[in-house]
Amino acid sequence: MQWNDSGLILSVRKHGENSVIIHAFTRGYGRYAGLVRGGVGRRLRGILQPGNEVELTWRSRIADQLGAFTVEPRKSRASDLFDTPDALAGASSALALLDIVLPEREAHAALFDATMLLFDSLADSPGIWPLLLARWELGLLGEIGYGLDLTQCAASGVTTDLIYVSPKSGRAVSRQAGEPYRDRLLPLPAFLGLRSLTAAEEEEIADADILNGLRLTGYFVEKFMSEHHPAVHLSARERMMTALSRRYEAAGAKKIPENDSL
Repeated sequence: MQWNDSGLILSVRKHGENSVIIHAFTRGYGRYAGLVRGGVGRRLRGILQPGNEVELTWRSRIADQLGAFTVEPRKSRASDLFDTPDALAGASSALALLDIVLPEREAHAALFDATMLLFDSLADSPGIWPLLLARWELGLLGEIGYGLDLTQCAASGVTTDLIYVSPKSGRAVSRQAGEPYRDRLLPLPAFLGLRSLTAAEEEEIADADILNGLRLTGYFVEKFMSEHHPAVHLSARERMMTALSRRYEAAGAKKIPENDSL
């Protein structure tokens, strides 16, 4: 069996003296593992970095076996982030999530395309990527069957003024219905809602709203992890959230308090 596709390297693990096993996220084949012979050598070491985009050829006599990858460089995304520690933390968080939560060998073409856009923004749009990351995580939750229902209020059915999310059901709650329970609900920033924002509104999104958006998606990512991967700790995502909080505080924003429910 053989296939060819482009992919994003998610993780690299040494195997024996000279080889490595990589996990890659491809558009047509999903998350795939394969052996790269000579992967610790000088020629391949720089190519086989998490976050790099590569051309892959996978071969195996039997489809269910591990198989072997032949790898050629396509775009060195990892090196573009070395001088921006917070963006590097964002990339590490996204790669770790994909490597942990995606099922093996299941195509997610729309998520792959969104991931490429996210990684473009990490390198080219330092002010935009945290917002895109929150939206990307929202899409990731949907891809793994943990999507949030933000279409209407869970209590009243109205479709306007939705500013909360129920931590139990993952459904939106309106301002009026949620007011008595506001301390037990998660804030829903407008940029994660169903209404499309204008360019001017996008530019006015507050740092606190972006962090609240990431805490909202992070809450449900953690909920998924506790049910399906209870032994795994999302340390890369924690580092990313710490880096973003420090970045916003350094930019002049007052310290943004954590939501105790998160």
